[in-house]
Amino acid sequence: MTDARETAAETVLRTTGGGPPDDAATGVAVDGAPIPLLEPREGIPPVVADEHALAEVVAAFAAGTGPVAVDAERASGYRYGQRAYLVQLRREGAGTALIDPVGCPDLSGLGEALGGAEWILHAATQDLPCLRDIGMVPDTLFDTELAGRLAGFPRVGLGAMVETVLGYALEKGHSAVDWSTRPLPEPWLRYAALDVELLRDLRDSLEEELRGQGKLEWAHQEFAAIAAAPPAPPRKDPWRRTSGMHKVRRRRQMAVVRELWTLRDKIAQRRDVSPGKVLGDAAIVEAALALPANVQALSALNGFGQRQGRRQLEQWQAAVDRARALPEDRLPQPGQQVTGPPPPRAWADKDPVAAARLTAARAAVTALAEALNLPPENLITPDTVRRVCWEPPAEPTAEAVSAALAGYGARPWQVEQVTPVLVGALSAVEKG
Repeated sequence: MTDARETAAETVLRTTGGGPPDDAATGVAVDGAPIPLLEPREGIPPVVADEHALAEVVAAFAAGTGPVAVDAERASGYRYGQRAYLVQLRREGAGTALIDPVGCPDLSGLGEALGGAEWILHAATQDLPCLRDIGMVPDTLFDTELAGRLAGFPRVGLGAMVETVLGYALEKGHSAVDWSTRPLPEPWLRYAALDVELLRDLRDSLEEELRGQGKLEWAHQEFAAIAAAPPAPPRKDPWRRTSGMHKVRRRRQMAVVRELWTLRDKIAQRRDVSPGKVLGDAAIVEAALALPANVQALSALNGFGQRQGRRQLEQWQAAVDRARALPEDRLPQPGQQVTGPPPPRAWADKDPVAAARLTAARAAVTALAEALNLPPENLITPDTVRRVCWEPPAEPTAEAVSAALAGYGARPWQVEQVTPVLVGALSAVEKG
């Protein structure tokens, strides 16, 4: 691995000791310890919460130059859904902006002003859905988390990457707070501004790192795929993802989970609170297993006790009663309809040869990933490997395997790297 720290741009930053030491342009102190980064360069900007202030930000960022660092804060665990409650941006010539999407719910004008500019995000797939909802969609992007994975860094969280690559320590104590709080406390705003403070520096260093490893084109292909990906379709039967669902075996019990989950979701959406704050998954599963006959029996179950009033208990019991009254033909089936191969644990019984192919292919992919110094799942998705092994080409030639990989969405660099080892694995099992 090349030394990414050597490529970090020199910046004047406020730290515990004022600015960085003279001999530590990238933030690495004399003793090798990271420098705590406590204040944004220009201080904490005011929160933009009205159309007039937003227009000024749009003009400033349209006049800025180079890529734009973008981040968003949600209120996961506190509010219903995954909407953005704060958007942070930084661009050369424009400085840092903190925008309140509650006061400015339509940021499409800002998104248009940034058209053509590269967006720098960390873990882009987490933020892009909530940014899309307020009208911000990038044409091109650079994902510093994914870049770190491709470069082989063992820890790819933003704080770890900034520390490892640039030598600064970010304070991460406010990552899980309720960002729907108004007004937002100053320490939270400082944290939010610092999250985009060094993204440009991190991006430039990682670009050099990837170039040195011969992986920059791989990264560009990955970033392009993220930017071009359509919104995820609604999940079918989301109630099946209730934690502890593996304990629920009978169809009548599954119906109770479905009724309680659906009612909880409606209440949570109406109140704009996290579903878990309305009723926990553990309580839903316990009610499904117990099938309580009345409110008294329900109130004796964990999760339905002291904090639940009579009216609340009655609505939960009504949901249980609806499930108990359903005719057999309207009960949910034990498993979801899945497309593609069955779970790998079932392969040995269903198709021992396919199981052998999968074992050989996994070993080959893992060995190649280790040689390339990147996670196996970034080299090729496990689902793609499973699909190729379950229904392999009639002849495991390089052309046929390449076509199969591309058909499942593998990027050209992945096809180029993985095809030879999969051909070898599939051919060895076929000959054996």
